[in-house]
Amino acid sequence: MIIDFHTHLFPDRIAQKTIELLSQKANIPARADGTRAGLLRAMEAGDVDIAVNLPVLTNPSSFDKVNGFAKEINDTCRESGRRILSFAGIHPACENIPEKMKWIRENGFLGIKLHPDYQETFFDDDGYLEIVREAEKQDLIVITHAGVDIGYRGYPVRCTPERAARVIQKIPYEKLVLAHLGASELFDEVYELLCGLNVYFDTAYILHFVGEECFKRILEKHGEDRILFGSDSPWSDIGKDVNMLKSFSLNRETEEKILCTNAKKLLGLQ
Repeated sequence: MIIDFHTHLFPDRIAQKTIELLSQKANIPARADGTRAGLLRAMEAGDVDIAVNLPVLTNPSSFDKVNGFAKEINDTCRESGRRILSFAGIHPACENIPEKMKWIRENGFLGIKLHPDYQETFFDDDGYLEIVREAEKQDLIVITHAGVDIGYRGYPVRCTPERAARVIQKIPYEKLVLAHLGASELFDEVYELLCGLNVYFDTAYILHFVGEECFKRILEKHGEDRILFGSDSPWSDIGKDVNMLKSFSLNRETEEKILCTNAKKLLGLQ
């Protein structure tokens, strides 16, 4: 079994336009079309059994719309052969965060996605701290973009290893995931400040440029039990990312943990 812990999809009616806008902003091509059908095709090509969809709220007012679509994904794909499992989204400027987090849990979601750059908020801001505290109360996974977002070059990095470490120190929640190997393009800081802490890293979008030596250096210090495979589809090719990870000469047990076992345990899947 392979679990891709980091993917994105959009409603069919807006997928093409959304992908075009984001591709232009980041100056990168999409590797899938951003639809549910497109993600399923990419999963099949990469022999992925389960993909986690991570919606982002770019403004607080989109809570109902975005999470309504996410719930529809979960309801529709619950029994499918290749399963898409969607998290919910929340914004640090949302009103009544405790009530919204309770709603997320009661509607069957296993986690939430945050994106400090898209949400224009530093990760150690009080709004995010409240979200993480409420996630702990509701037993929800929290995954956040971390490090440089290539669509926001020239802007302050809103989730640096230093800010993430500050949050972990204040709220040492065991279900926090820092995407992009702890902080994209800031891997020396990840090694110094985050490796060994009570936090997961995923591999979304970094495998094609991080290099085997850097990856193994972080893996050795952080531990094989807290690394999750993620592709960042549609921005990366799932199959190529699976093959890239397999090319890193990891032992079979470590590879299996990263591709499946760690995510399975975190998601609470049988």
